[in-house]
Amino acid sequence: MSTNSNGSKAPGILRTIFGIVMIVIYIGMGILLFCGFFDNLFYGSWSWVKWVGGAMLIVYGIWRGYRQFAGIDPNPYDNSDR
Repeated sequence: MSTNSNGSKAPGILRTIFGIVMIVIYIGMGILLFCGFFDNLFYGSWSWVKWVGGAMLIVYGIWRGYRQFAGIDPNPYDNSDR
């Protein structure tokens, strides 16, 4: 099987756009949890969920951003090792 070096770049571009959108969603949801946007869902003994969940979402969004922009995110369309 031969590799096509001049194939379509669309999967890579769409993957990059999707990665950036997900970074914004994760960090945005974490900030919304910290700001109290979902206070009606987490009240009483469940209020710790907004702090832990918000911190985890922000940290994961930063980690995804690092992987995305550092280029260490694995690319399923890369056939160079096959």
